[in-house]
Amino acid sequence: MSRRSLLRAFGAGAAGATLAGCGVPAAYVEPGDRAGRDSSATDHTLHFANWPLYIDTDDEDESKRPTLDAFSQRTGISVTYTEEINDNDEFFGKISPALMNHQETGRDLIVISDWMAARFVRLGWVQEMDRAKQPNVAKYLDPLLRSPAFDEGRLHSVPWQSGITGIAYNRKKLGREIRSTGDLWADDLRGRVTLLSGLDESFALLMQGNGVDITRWTAEDFHEICEQTQKRVRSKHIRRFTGNDYIKDLATGDVLACQAYSGDVIQLQADNPDIEFVVPEEGAELWAESLMIPNLARHKRNAERLVDHYYDPEVAAELATWVNYVCPVPAARDVLASSKDEETAALAEDPLIFPDDAMRKRLAIARDITSEERMDFAKKWNSIVGL
Repeated sequence: MSRRSLLRAFGAGAAGATLAGCGVPAAYVEPGDRAGRDSSATDHTLHFANWPLYIDTDDEDESKRPTLDAFSQRTGISVTYTEEINDNDEFFGKISPALMNHQETGRDLIVISDWMAARFVRLGWVQEMDRAKQPNVAKYLDPLLRSPAFDEGRLHSVPWQSGITGIAYNRKKLGREIRSTGDLWADDLRGRVTLLSGLDESFALLMQGNGVDITRWTAEDFHEICEQTQKRVRSKHIRRFTGNDYIKDLATGDVLACQAYSGDVIQLQADNPDIEFVVPEEGAELWAESLMIPNLARHKRNAERLVDHYYDPEVAAELATWVNYVCPVPAARDVLASSKDEETAALAEDPLIFPDDAMRKRLAIARDITSEERMDFAKKWNSIVGL
């Protein structure tokens, strides 16, 4: 099962979306009010909240997490690790009351998707990390991920893992290659194509198919893809909109091509080598789920040390062998390539974990949907999707 299997369509977390969308003035926290009393020097603990199935585990004892255990052994810092984040909006709703009321969340480190991380940054709910104390992050973070629009210079966030939203298809059953987003609209794919239902997950690839630079897309670009998508729904070219259940449709052959996440396709290919993943000629979206330190965290320094631990190429390589998403530490590739285990060494050559130069040139991080845009855009998109 993929971590992404736990995502649900955007729109269900109405309360959180409304708060961030309206930009409630009282919710914003000024820079001077974000730091709490850091007990890291005397209290060698840390609370780390993450998604399920998003960290390495021991083959014989799944309660053990080798990379996390190695950090504790090296630093003496005990980590309470909870797999409590099942959905971005749901988690937003869980911790937002504390953050907007200037209270502790009880968590020192969290992992959320960048489109949600953008809300936290805008609201002033997360602290800047001290990069002077994170030499591995400064040295090894992938240049493609260093400066997203929502967090210039990555001061408030560090990618935990990354991924690509592109196209997956069954080459054997389709009988031809797919090279561009426009290929999805060919007549022989009518009724055999699915798109992702979530607004934040779907819009960028569709815009790229229109030749849009997604780092600076406009409202006009958004409305254009909505019109195009609506027409394809009416003509029944698009079979349906999905969450992660596109995996089943593609595996059974009910769908021949679909919008998909790179990490899921690696798992699909293990069972069916005819499944291929494409970064279209026009480009695809590069995204990340990022580590952030909430306001008033009691163990900020400990959290910064843990983040830097995972940017050691040896540690990043070990994590990459388990989660199979795009590794945000390119230097981990050489570590895997030198492995004596053939299966592990082969991961170094997988472009869905370490994109090659040609693929990297076609990847871009989309600018996020602003708080002013979100409510109207979500309403329009959800009316097309049927949410």
